[in-house]
Amino acid sequence: MAKPSPNSSLYQLIAAGQLAHKALLVPLKERGLEPGDDALLFELGRSGTTEQELAETLGLPFEMLEPRLIRLIDRDLIDRRAVGPELVPGVALTERGIRIRNSLADHWAQLEEALLGELKPKHRKRFGQILRRFTDLLQF
Repeated sequence: MAKPSPNSSLYQLIAAGQLAHKALLVPLKERGLEPGDDALLFELGRSGTTEQELAETLGLPFEMLEPRLIRLIDRDLIDRRAVGPELVPGVALTERGIRIRNSLADHWAQLEEALLGELKPKHRKRFGQILRRFTDLLQF
């Protein structure tokens, strides 16, 4: 069996993933947000939704989501309001929440560009497919 090498692609992938994760946390911490808040803001950026649907989409039990929602409501990032065509009670981003969500998305896009900027669109797509296949293989 070969000894793991810092020059191996797997080693570089792990290092890049860890550093990218840290880099994505920087704008969260700067805004007083917690890891995972970005996923919630990104999901609500598509449209408002009910709290239960949001919990299901994020794969969280509602009991775990509720304290986060309350914290983000207190920070004026989301608010409770009628959502959807039937105007059911739900949550949606506030204007401040939209600005912060957009700022986080810009940061994400900059990191993505740093990773893939030298690749042509065809190679970017292929690289994404390779990573998706690899992660699928590793999941049980």
